[in-house]
Amino acid sequence: MTLYRPERDAFLASSIEVAPRLLGAVLRHESPEGAVAVRITEVEAYIGDGLDPGSHAFRGRTKRNAVMYGEPGHLYAYFTYGMHVCANVVCSPEGEASAVLLRAGEVVEGEELAAHRRAGVTGRAIPHRDLARGPARLVVAAGLSLADDGADLFAAPFELLLPAVQAEYATGPRTGVSGPGGGGAFPWRYWLPGDPTVSPYKRHPKSHD
Repeated sequence: MTLYRPERDAFLASSIEVAPRLLGAVLRHESPEGAVAVRITEVEAYIGDGLDPGSHAFRGRTKRNAVMYGEPGHLYAYFTYGMHVCANVVCSPEGEASAVLLRAGEVVEGEELAAHRRAGVTGRAIPHRDLARGPARLVVAAGLSLADDGADLFAAPFELLLPAVQAEYATGPRTGVSGPGGGGAFPWRYWLPGDPTVSPYKRHPKSHD
């Protein structure tokens, strides 16, 4: 697949439009330990300000979600369940909350380092397909942390490459989102069908249409 380095305006559209374009994209992070690159295979779109009940920005701007309202092409990182970090790509013009959650991917560079990081968390060897299979796993494998909240993906130590041709994809309800935001009215989970690194879908017990 041919990849290219996009301009920032590629992320000016809503996360609902940007999300499928990120499938097959490669996010590379050069840390002091070395470089790891992940090919994105699964994402979810979120918007804000009363439009998306599954979004952190549903009730407006806060200190926690401020990056979602900022310049597109930045990383929005946050804690979940008090122990994991998830990473998102900010979309839309400044002032409009919109982001794409990076749910899963395949490590395509730096596999040994990614495996070392993941084993440090689990205490066991991790199969290749599971290195970045899930949002928290992807963050660990890529060497990301909450300190990367607001980082510019168009500047070192990051590089984000998009596929020249949009891949075929499937859509469905978002994983683990409670209330109406996890129902069929918000089919904003996008994935590469048949890819072994896509995470299993888990409906939240309190999600509803």
